[in-house]
Amino acid sequence: MGSDSFEFWFDFSCPYAYLASTQVEALAARTGAKLEPKPAVLGGIFKARNVPQRLFETLNAPKTAHNSNDLRRYATHFNTPLNFPEEHPLRTITALRSLLVIGEPFMPLAHKFYEAYWVKNLDIGSDEVVAQILDEAGHDGATIVAKTKEQSVKDELFARTDEAIDKGLFGVPTFFVDGVMYWGQDRMHQVEEAITGLRISKPEQKEWAPGTKVDFYFDYSSPFSYLGASRVSSILGPDVHWKPMLLGGLFKSIGTPNVPLFESSEAKRKYIFTDCYRGALQADVPFNWPSRFPMNTVLPLRVTILAGGGNTPESQKLLHKIYQAYWGHDQNIMDPDVVIALCDELGLDGKALVEASSNPEIKEALKQNTIDAANAGVFGAPTVVVHREDGSQGLFWGNDRLELAAEAASGRNDLF
Repeated sequence: MGSDSFEFWFDFSCPYAYLASTQVEALAARTGAKLEPKPAVLGGIFKARNVPQRLFETLNAPKTAHNSNDLRRYATHFNTPLNFPEEHPLRTITALRSLLVIGEPFMPLAHKFYEAYWVKNLDIGSDEVVAQILDEAGHDGATIVAKTKEQSVKDELFARTDEAIDKGLFGVPTFFVDGVMYWGQDRMHQVEEAITGLRISKPEQKEWAPGTKVDFYFDYSSPFSYLGASRVSSILGPDVHWKPMLLGGLFKSIGTPNVPLFESSEAKRKYIFTDCYRGALQADVPFNWPSRFPMNTVLPLRVTILAGGGNTPESQKLLHKIYQAYWGHDQNIMDPDVVIALCDELGLDGKALVEASSNPEIKEALKQNTIDAANAGVFGAPTVVVHREDGSQGLFWGNDRLELAAEAASGRNDLF
């Protein structure tokens, strides 16, 4: 199976949409599918989803720092320049309307506006700047800018934005293949797989640079941590140091809501559920959203530490078993009897481990891992922290950043 076209929804104000814009035409060329660019007003989408217009200002400091690094890393990965403007976000209405006035194909002019915003840091909210960009692109800038004030053009952009909202968009870049949605520049490989019907090959495991150490912070309470835990050894190798932490305690220490998912719009939550199922297929693990969510994971985390923390063969098997019990089979992993049974199935003394989990030193070990996570800049799970021989480190958050973490561990200095 495959598809002969795909949609690319965008606004110039999103850096991730800019990064995606540098790749979509190559994707279309590789697959032979028709690219259908779809401009829309991100601010209008945010308003419909009750998302703050200046979303980046609502993030905690560790996540802000990570997002900045993440953008830089993807710019490096895509081999494209990126300069974050001081006055971000800038108004993009006139630039978007200009696309509609000129008509398709949208991408040649869209690239000009993206370059102005994310490379030259020009204020494309200014009619004069927009007119200059249009002039340089071979159009009559003043005439086109004047036409952007016409009601019919305004109505068309409103209609396109309403269409985006009706289709379930909550951000950009967003892609559709045969009516199925994919969000983010980091899901373009899934878009390509959907178009071609073929699985895109993943990079092979690479050797770490001398002196490199890698920590993998996890908690059973996160679905993405489950998916990441299922893949991390195959991507980063067997020498990863596993560090169980209490995500709720971490959230409290850095001022994050206890269940960030509940803060998301309904549209985003719906997409996250779908994305988890896709990730489980990629990781080849069972996945069913549990009836008990969120889950208090203190007991299984302490038992995991007692068994070796994931850094022995026995505890490795145990942590995967606990993850699958919760995220694959909807078991109550806070129930001592359930944890005992899971341990016993592996030949471990489950009763003894559960009883010992209340010992002060085990409580302190979990607390210290959580403190270590906060000190390293961790703000969610899973998180990989790559330590270099010179003492510097790179932090990579999410199941979908394991491949970048592996590149960094292999010695890619430009990814730190």
